[in-house]
Amino acid sequence: MAESNPEHDNLTKLGQGGTQPKRELETFPNRNPERDYVVELQTSEFTCICPKTGQPDFADILIRYVPDQKIVESKSLKLYLWTFRDQGTFHEHFANLLLDDLVAALDPRWCRVEVDFNARGGIGIVVSAEHGTPPEIAYS
Repeated sequence: MAESNPEHDNLTKLGQGGTQPKRELETFPNRNPERDYVVELQTSEFTCICPKTGQPDFADILIRYVPDQKIVESKSLKLYLWTFRDQGTFHEHFANLLLDDLVAALDPRWCRVEVDFNARGGIGIVVSAEHGTPPEIAYS
């Protein structure tokens, strides 16, 4: 059994089975706030629907950020993304909403969201949105 840690008190999704989608990003404290480092989160399982036609859209998402005081908990991010599965949203609006919600939850030094939607009707759409100044540290 894991020992209790006050850092984890606000994490309600982690370790819980049968959780439901919820548009809430949970965070935990960054133990290295004095250092710039890049956190990358990616998924190829994002789905939403076209707000006009109702047809499904599928996308790969890459999130990169330099944390300040907080780090996003990945299961809460998964449940957050799940809330869009049956929601109609334009690609450009989704990418910017995701960035805005991450910035509101984390107040990161820098954050970049890249959403690469699969082609539908012969056209693929990639939307990138960024907050803050990119770090000087190298990443690939």
